[in-house]
Amino acid sequence: MKVNSEGVSSSRVYLPADKHYPSLLNFFISQFPHIEKSEWEARFSEGLVMTVDGQPVKPQDVYQPSTHLIYFRRLAKEPDIPFEEEILFQDAHIVVADKPHFLPVTPSGLYLHQTLLNRLKKKTGIQTLSPIHRIDRDTAGLVIFSVNPSERAQYQNLFRDRVVKKVYEAIAPYSETLEKNLPMTYQSRLEESEHFLQMQEVKGEPNTDTEIELINASKPWAKYRLTPGSGKKHQLRCHLNSLGIPIKGDQIYPILTPYQEYDLDFSNPLQLLAKEIHFKDPISNESRSFFSKRALR
Repeated sequence: MKVNSEGVSSSRVYLPADKHYPSLLNFFISQFPHIEKSEWEARFSEGLVMTVDGQPVKPQDVYQPSTHLIYFRRLAKEPDIPFEEEILFQDAHIVVADKPHFLPVTPSGLYLHQTLLNRLKKKTGIQTLSPIHRIDRDTAGLVIFSVNPSERAQYQNLFRDRVVKKVYEAIAPYSETLEKNLPMTYQSRLEESEHFLQMQEVKGEPNTDTEIELINASKPWAKYRLTPGSGKKHQLRCHLNSLGIPIKGDQIYPILTPYQEYDLDFSNPLQLLAKEIHFKDPISNESRSFFSKRALR
């Protein structure tokens, strides 16, 4: 796998022996019909299609069967995220990063270069980095990456087996009624809703649980400590919303607000922070504890 100067990994494509095309451009157009011809022409012109040795090829070059080529994705325009991540810990096995709000963890949609994964690849030079868990792009805080592909599953299994303790902080409305019941463990059943961006609570056996504690109050807002026992999509956002205290700056709950993909409004970030993470390292058997340096406002 090749990686360009921006830390973006390549894709590899095989040129089958039982096919023939008049040129490489014709092959790519046929192989990837969902990608416009003009897009492939732009990738060729920018040197984003090349041999496995890294030599750029031309669109009119002869089709060579039984060979491989590599190519890079290209975005004509990508939102710029003007906030920096920080590496809190790095050894031969993991990298722990403190992610800012608005930065996606991995490439998706409009985001390619402006992702935590590609920034870390570029910063560390480690092209085998892979996140062992995820947080939303709206959420700030801790994300852990595996360095060695052969060890990745052992770290991911910690999350699968729920032996990782994650602690979040959130700013949400103060509720005098709720405070009387805190600390509490809130449970519910979360399922996908009709809109792919939103989850919803439904009747049935609970599949999520969150311990909720009050850290301090500065009416009309309060800071809460959230310790999820499960890891469903948007679990913390859904739970606080269901309790009548949606997280400050939430553009999905209770009302879904269309994202501004460009010209993002950075003045109102979601006030949710992945503050702590604790686990026993499956490789070294050491007890690991990491703490975000970020603070909500």
